Amino acid sequence: MRVVIAGGHGQIALRLERQLAEAGHEAVGLVRNPDHVPDLEKVGARGVVLDLEQASAADVAAVVSGADAVVFAAGGGPNSGAARKDTVDRAAAALLADAAEQAGVRRYLMVSSMGTDQADPDSDQVFQVYLRAKAAADEDLRGRDLDWTIVRPGRLTDDEGTGSISLDPGSDPREIPREDVAAVLLAALGNPATIRRQFTVLTGQTPVAEALAGL
Repeated sequence: MRVVIAGGHGQIALRLERQLAEAGHEAVGLVRNPDHVPDLEKVGARGVVLDLEQASAADVAAVVSGADAVVFAAGGGPNSGAARKDTVDRAAAALLADAAEQAGVRRYLMVSSMGTDQADPDSDQVFQVYLRAKAAADEDLRGRDLDWTIVRPGRLTDDEGTGSISLDPGSDPREIPREDVAAVLLAALGNPATIRRQFTVLTGQTPVAEALAGL
């Protein structure tokens, strides 16, 4: 399986790339900074330098052509302003979907965020702008004729993964290790039950594969 990951140098992306490579799959990460390519190579992935804020859909389609799936794991970053929440978290996600459609790649996994449904529509606070951008990206993807899956993790941590999760949006703790989010994405890629499904994922007691099988 060949999987192209937007935001290939992100913390979830690097973990997913490593997990894909360990499972015998081909991981390709899209990065803006050429200095990040060696970090992808260290985890067994191939880096492609492509700035999603500058590229056209045709540019991205040329890279994703022949892939079995694409994953959107990009983000403007915690220190970016409101403008990049729109150009990356919303517009780049839609650009990847446009490219997938052009290239005939049906499978699209979106790394979204818990809380997008409760975003304040009037607030100028950057985090609320971020939640609105993620909500708009999710809505755009749901409206497309793609085999999409939208994963909405809780607060992300760098704790060691447990391999067990909860899909109950009301469960506690309201967090999840990035390692487990990557494991959910990997499992979802091979699980048809996750197609055209949107779900919150938090730390829990149910093994990843078992939890997804219950969708």
